[in-house]
Amino acid sequence: MTYHPAVAVPVLELGDILLVTLQGDLHDGAAEQLQDDITHRIARRPVNGVVIDISGVEIVDSFLGRVLAEIAAGARLLAARTVLTGMRPAVAITLVELGLTLPGLPTALDVESALASLGHASSAAPSPHPQEGASCKPDSA
Repeated sequence: MTYHPAVAVPVLELGDILLVTLQGDLHDGAAEQLQDDITHRIARRPVNGVVIDISGVEIVDSFLGRVLAEIAAGARLLAARTVLTGMRPAVAITLVELGLTLPGLPTALDVESALASLGHASSAAPSPHPQEGASCKPDSA
């Protein structure tokens, strides 16, 4: 029997949003640890949303699919919304073939769209500073 130590998945805080980026294979122990970590972080401080980016994941099996749905359900019980982003077409096809619908877990095509759906200001928002060549003088009307 091979032992795979649970590797901690980094969870970044963007204001009141937690950003989780999954890379490569996520062993069962690491997936369970991630679920526990996210739930405890939400309980410790105000978190309005969780974005889980799976763009670095090649395969989502039934266990990981169930863990992702459970993360969303736990977050929802603690008054935080979860959005899954970065799903590859092959992953979507596999989830459908497995009959996993991920109830209560909305999806977005990319992290920016996920953050926008949670009401988080986009980093691509227009700058409050005037554009080059624009006048800074107040209107004299």
